[in-house]
Amino acid sequence: MASLVFPDGFVWGTATAAHQVEGGNWNNDWWAWEHMPGTPCVEPSADACDHYHRYPEDLRLLASLGFTAYRFSLEWSRIEPEEGHFSRAALDHYRRMCATCHEHGLEPIVTYHHFTTPRWVVARGGWTEPATADRFARFCERATAHLGDLISRACTLNEPNIVATFGHRWGLFPPGRRDVDLHLRANDVLVAAHRRAVSAIKGARGGRPAGLTLAMQDLQAVDGGEARRDEERRVTEDVFLEAARGDDFMGVQTYTRLRYGPDGMRGPEPGVPTTQMGYEFWPAALEATIRRAWAVTEHVPLFVTENGIATSEDSERIEYVELALRGVLACLRDGIDVRGYIYWSLLDNFEWVLGYRPTFGLIAVDRATQQRTVKPSARWLGSVARANRLDRPTT
Repeated sequence: MASLVFPDGFVWGTATAAHQVEGGNWNNDWWAWEHMPGTPCVEPSADACDHYHRYPEDLRLLASLGFTAYRFSLEWSRIEPEEGHFSRAALDHYRRMCATCHEHGLEPIVTYHHFTTPRWVVARGGWTEPATADRFARFCERATAHLGDLISRACTLNEPNIVATFGHRWGLFPPGRRDVDLHLRANDVLVAAHRRAVSAIKGARGGRPAGLTLAMQDLQAVDGGEARRDEERRVTEDVFLEAARGDDFMGVQTYTRLRYGPDGMRGPEPGVPTTQMGYEFWPAALEATIRRAWAVTEHVPLFVTENGIATSEDSERIEYVELALRGVLACLRDGIDVRGYIYWSLLDNFEWVLGYRPTFGLIAVDRATQQRTVKPSARWLGSVARANRLDRPTT
């Protein structure tokens, strides 16, 4: 029987992003995008989960369930609402969040950019303007000077490949471009921003471990699609995996697989169930992407910084996560340095262009009252975290 035990010190957590849970983040590009006619957004974020005010309750719940870490993001547009003007009040807010994590025995894993960019940065060229890399590094330096002694680990950029691809190639995220050259330029600026941010974070107060997180799918070739698959890997994953070499860690964020034929990406395979996001139910994708990240980064330590499922059937969530965790255990048995698993997400929250319809959360949120309801999957995964092992043998 294969071992079901995770290593001592393995980190168990959940994640959120500021714009998806805080509410009222009106000074960034996403708020503008949600309210712009003709975008694919089905609804605005509005008050979201009011986590900006309710975080003490949410962190108490998270800790009571048995988790040991909380990954959350800083809202750049709150901290630096105009270029060079930093809000002490906003910085103090995030410092209190970090302190509250420590009070409850939770490691604060802080992401400095999770999709949202201040409007003034966008007005100066956004992520296709090389100067944005320096502006982001300056923000990281200032934020770390205020928070660094309380941060456990720092994630520079959340899924920069999604920011570049969805925003500059497919037009689904702001700024809504459809331009291959701008996509590649955004890649370059984001890589530069990551490298400069790592230096800024490690050179400021605390000098905490720093790395990036990357959206990875198990990209599979079908019917002779190897060349198209490899081309997609190169521009959406490998450029960032290579940039992560030498970092303190890298975050793998995986939900499903994608199939590529010679004509490009295929839809879900007939007969494979899909989630509320339209993704194939494919928990084995996590093991595949961990193995690929380990190889391409040349053995940078890894965290699973996002993995989960959007479903209204909570038993399906438990099934998905258990199968994904078996993949993590298989990687650990083969000597891959995986140091933690962070479920997406803590709360049912604002899922970007799809609004509040997909429900990833371990905790449900009533849209009218903001009341939190803990789901059975939260208690199950919390019990796994407490025991640091799965509770059923491999069959």
